[in-house]
Amino acid sequence: MHHSSSLLSLIGLLLCAGLLLHASTPPTTQAQEILVPMDTGQTDHLKAYGAAYWAIDQGMEVDWLLNYRGGSFLLPASSGLTRELNTRGVRYEHVSGSETAQILSEVESPSSNQSVVRLEKAPSIAIYAPEQTLPWDDAVLLALEYAEVPYDMIYNDEILNGELEQYDWLHLHHEDFTGQYGKFYQYRNTSWYQEQQRHLEGLALKHGFRKVSEMKLAVSETIRDYVAGGGFLFAMCSGTETLDIALAAHDTDIVPSAYDGDPVDPDFMERLDYDRTFAFHNFTPNVNATEYVHSDIDVGAPPPALRDPARDYFTLFDFSAKWDPVPSMLTQNHVATIRGFLGQSTSFRKDLIKPGVTILAEAPERDEVKYLHGTLGEGTFTFYAGHDPEDYQHFVGDPPTDLGLHKNSPGYRLILNNILFPAAEPEERKT
Repeated sequence: MHHSSSLLSLIGLLLCAGLLLHASTPPTTQAQEILVPMDTGQTDHLKAYGAAYWAIDQGMEVDWLLNYRGGSFLLPASSGLTRELNTRGVRYEHVSGSETAQILSEVESPSSNQSVVRLEKAPSIAIYAPEQTLPWDDAVLLALEYAEVPYDMIYNDEILNGELEQYDWLHLHHEDFTGQYGKFYQYRNTSWYQEQQRHLEGLALKHGFRKVSEMKLAVSETIRDYVAGGGFLFAMCSGTETLDIALAAHDTDIVPSAYDGDPVDPDFMERLDYDRTFAFHNFTPNVNATEYVHSDIDVGAPPPALRDPARDYFTLFDFSAKWDPVPSMLTQNHVATIRGFLGQSTSFRKDLIKPGVTILAEAPERDEVKYLHGTLGEGTFTFYAGHDPEDYQHFVGDPPTDLGLHKNSPGYRLILNNILFPAAEPEERKT
């Protein structure tokens, strides 16, 4: 009898403990939404973008709260989503229906510079990059790999074979569209340079072109047509200015004989066609084969020793989230001032940017443009100068940046803003 009484007492205590435990845990029905904050309290900003992409791809309703806590994401609560966020190490908050209503009321208030953008469709992503291993890395590839966003690698074959139309978004790897092999003339005796040259010359012959510059022009014009037809283009470093140089020089020769065996057209300046370019006009190509400079578009050409990293920064412009949703999406961040970084194309001369192109960020002390956006036909382009936002001066042969050490990088956030931009509702993508 004594043992039975003790057993019943123990069961009663366990039941009470269970009831108390249950009572201290909020019922899942109360957490109707999940907020992924993107302010300074976020544990991993970069993987948060990957989680948002994953959720869109799963068919979830994802709202991007522009200018709310650094551009946070609001998603419907589910065990699958919380598991994904936990796995990726992304900080999130459960919010009730009433809390969600309060957040949306604040964001949609006419007096706030905030807005809600519904992200509907995960864009299919293509990275224009060679299969050949080159002694430098690409920041976008690093960002996509770290954020766990799926992509396909394509190059000249796929572009010229018409496969670009399969993709919504295209990034241009650190590339030279003028056919001058990046103007890495000082490395012409290295094995990687010679392999690159052989590969590109073989591709040019395969596709019926006499020179690499002619093939690259055909690729450039195909990319231009892709954007005009509604594609989204993103480029960094030399992929920005060399694309426009190649397009402007479609009816002349700006390539020195050291690269293609024949001389530069002496009248090339008179034959440049700036109407064909994306972002720049009135520029002058650099036709010196030995100078590691493509044109006067880049104002970062002076030796890096002339720059002070401690004073090198750029500032994001503040746009109206309700009236200018596109530049607002592209500049979402938890800080407004970002450390600068060098590249073959470090920054853009403001006076060479076409009218109508939106400047997203500039270095105020030097009047240099770092980040810009524009439209061409039905599509858009975004150019981001510099090579690696977390490696101030990235040399050829340097190891890749470990983004696990830069989970909250504001410079890399700008890249990933561009990944989600095409997912917005079509009317929100109009400037």
